[in-house]
Amino acid sequence: MKGLAPLFLGIFGTFAFSWVGLTVIPDWQIGHLNPQMEEDGTDAYPQPQSGMAERGRRVYAANGCIYCHSQQIRADYAADDIERKWGDRRSAPRDYIFERPVFLGKMRMGPDLANVGARAPAEQESAPPGVGAAPASSPGQQAAAPAASAAPSAGKLSPPPTNVGSPPAKKAPPSPAPSPPTSTSPPAASPAPKAPASPAPNASPGSTSPPAAASASPGPAANPAALPASSPPSGEPPIYSVAWHHKHLYSPRSINVDSNMPSYRFLYQTRQISDAPSFDALQLTGSDAPPEGWEIVPTFDAKCLVAYLMSLNQSHPLKGITSAAAASPSPAASPAPAAPGGPAAAAPSPAASPPKGGP
Repeated sequence: MKGLAPLFLGIFGTFAFSWVGLTVIPDWQIGHLNPQMEEDGTDAYPQPQSGMAERGRRVYAANGCIYCHSQQIRADYAADDIERKWGDRRSAPRDYIFERPVFLGKMRMGPDLANVGARAPAEQESAPPGVGAAPASSPGQQAAAPAASAAPSAGKLSPPPTNVGSPPAKKAPPSPAPSPPTSTSPPAASPAPKAPASPAPNASPGSTSPPAAASASPGPAANPAALPASSPPSGEPPIYSVAWHHKHLYSPRSINVDSNMPSYRFLYQTRQISDAPSFDALQLTGSDAPPEGWEIVPTFDAKCLVAYLMSLNQSHPLKGITSAAAASPSPAASPAPAAPGGPAAAAPSPAASPPKGGP
């Protein structure tokens, strides 16, 4: 009987100490955070969600998206979330002050969605979902545009040769001396035969167009290999756009063949086209395409779910939280000081780098 009192006090003290350390102290430290804002009261972050985004949050929870996706970017010393380009900084308590409940997640069968809204293309801010896909033309059309824009610039360069021929007719009829110098201009244009194939499509400009076409051909837009690897094929919606999210929710395997995400086709309805196809109708191909004369459009819950996904953005800088760009020095900055020192000073740096090992 004498040992019951110390045992009871020990059990009570253990639970009390745990409760104070795990509940009371964290709530005292971060339980009453306010949005971060500038000194003049602007640029408040975060801001509470409302409207379609708030309803989409409930649709997100009702369909179990939280079981496969998390919304927390862990620090670089704990995980590789930042290396996976899921975010530029780790998540902080201030990111969740308006969320009840907080969808942190405890396992990931899919990518983290804390910054999925920040990955949307820039044209989504100013253009409707269907408009952003129009400029994504084929590389051949993109290559023709710089060549066409370079042709007027070549026309601006052509007046000097024409002006050389015009002065003898106006100013000095008795002095035919200026005409022989014009005969030296064809040798100056002799580099043109070096690239006879490139100016063939743009043969409409004058003789100065071959140099212009040759200079425009190595441009980044003319080289399909220079295009971003994440750019979608022609006719596909831009990645992480509104149209892309709807297609991904309706048919995940059309986006990623190896995806194990279930299809949420019950959030969409198939209806007959009355006058013209709807603006928000899904652009599907193959077996997912509806019969001719029919279209697949998102329901209001689907639109709210996509609105919630587009609102997820933790890329705003926070005070006291170091981003990945600020924490890691750029590799291009290290060779810069070695350049003024001459080749002798730059020689020891390659010798010192191999022992450190690659990233």
